[in-house]
Amino acid sequence: MLETHTDRGHHVEDRLTHDDLLWLTTVSGDGTPQPSLIWFYWDGETVLIYSQPNTPKLHNIATNPRVSLNFQANPDGEDVVILAGIAVVDTSALPSNLHDAYRQKYARGTAQIGMTPESLAAEFSVAIRVTPTKVRVL
Repeated sequence: MLETHTDRGHHVEDRLTHDDLLWLTTVSGDGTPQPSLIWFYWDGETVLIYSQPNTPKLHNIATNPRVSLNFQANPDGEDVVILAGIAVVDTSALPSNLHDAYRQKYARGTAQIGMTPESLAAEFSVAIRVTPTKVRVL
């Protein structure tokens, strides 16, 4: 999906690899977009997200798996990257405390919010995997 041999594709891959935050937007049953700020891990093909159970985003994904992922723009409102994709709950994913790369990426953030890797994994126990289908760079 990402053409990493192009400048644009390389830039998107770099953001997926190094940025810490994304906006996940799902759509509620009445068609209202529902953005959520998330932590994520890019494995080269999919975006892995951990969610608390019983959240609106999980209900929305169950009824409409089409989502978007948006990066923060730079301070000038530029460098906008939007990924459209299909989201599924991934029951085969490791808990976040056993996912070495995810745990390392968010070690500082986990400590800043007063959690341990184990308590984070217990609270955010539902893995969501998004497969990007389209990329827009503005």
